[in-house]
Amino acid sequence: MKYQLLPPLSAEDYAALEASIIAHGVLVPVEYDEHGEIIDGHHRVQVCESLGLVDWPRFVRKGLSETEKRTLSRELNVSRRHLSTAQKQAIIADQLRDTPSISSRAIAAMLGVDHKTVSGVRRKLVDGGEIPHHEEVEGRDGVKQPTRKAIKTAFLPDPDNRRELMKVAKDLRSDQQKARHQVRLAHMSMIAEKGAPSAPGKLNRAYPVYYADPPWKYGVRSEVTGREKSAENHYPTMATEEIVSLLAELLGGSTPAVFFCWATNPILFTGLRVLEACGFTYVHHWIWDKEVAGTGYWGRDRHELLLIGRRGDIAAPLPGSQPETVHRERKGAHSVKPDFFAETIERLYPDMPRLELFCRRPRPGWDAWGYEAGETAE
Repeated sequence: MKYQLLPPLSAEDYAALEASIIAHGVLVPVEYDEHGEIIDGHHRVQVCESLGLVDWPRFVRKGLSETEKRTLSRELNVSRRHLSTAQKQAIIADQLRDTPSISSRAIAAMLGVDHKTVSGVRRKLVDGGEIPHHEEVEGRDGVKQPTRKAIKTAFLPDPDNRRELMKVAKDLRSDQQKARHQVRLAHMSMIAEKGAPSAPGKLNRAYPVYYADPPWKYGVRSEVTGREKSAENHYPTMATEEIVSLLAELLGGSTPAVFFCWATNPILFTGLRVLEACGFTYVHHWIWDKEVAGTGYWGRDRHELLLIGRRGDIAAPLPGSQPETVHRERKGAHSVKPDFFAETIERLYPDMPRLELFCRRPRPGWDAWGYEAGETAE
């Protein structure tokens, strides 16, 4: 058990896992490396073997280094195990020994613990000479930053001059906002012109599996300052009615199929409307926890929803092969979704035609349709 890095399950937790497998099968695939070593799922395999089972859902991770395998094992296990403070600190210490140059915040995000706890364990290991002190540490985005940041000193003007200073600062911010807005409008116009859609027509065939991340256009409180981080800075967006009409024309019909469609909190009902317009019935959704909160009026969103619609007699995943409904992975570039979701769809629906709509980065084994897809399925 090379990558069994956490303490064994308690007798109570082991019995609960055994009862679940007897009743429902193995719900979370066991993860292996290309050499057959178990990275995650030792207890699931132990239960299956004790019950005389010889097969269970498997997922193979290829090309990982030894450090990456140990890190993955900790990431997958810590969040779903009930561990004491001492056990968590021991796991954090092992991770720091493996990756001392990774920042405490990045390790905390990996393991789902507080970064202050990681910093405390790091100090003990550095003071004890177990790991070296690093002047720079690397975040999860690969960017290196100094471990100690210089203190910036601000000097306030005399009280008589503060009002004038605030007025000047306000005028400067206003001018900067206007300038950024003009540049943004020009950039968005260029993207919209480059990506102006031709007549959509029809796809040249029907697919049993569809996957889409529609270019939703969101409302903002201010057109001047509210679109600094909007999608229009990256690709042409479409109004709701345009997306509904386009997808209804492309996907409409009665051919049995499953449709995976991305949506966010503000447009949940719009996403459901798209499914309905294409003839699909909503059956479920998966959640991407992006780890970092964004913006929002009622709450700062840190997750997106992958809606699942079913049309006709399409097969649901085999019992025991279904993924957990929440996948946690730190967000990357704008609108880029984790490979995990497409890979999961591939695993659940292998060896069949699949189409990704509004594709920005074509994947092997998929047909692609979209503004940045290159060759399309039309």
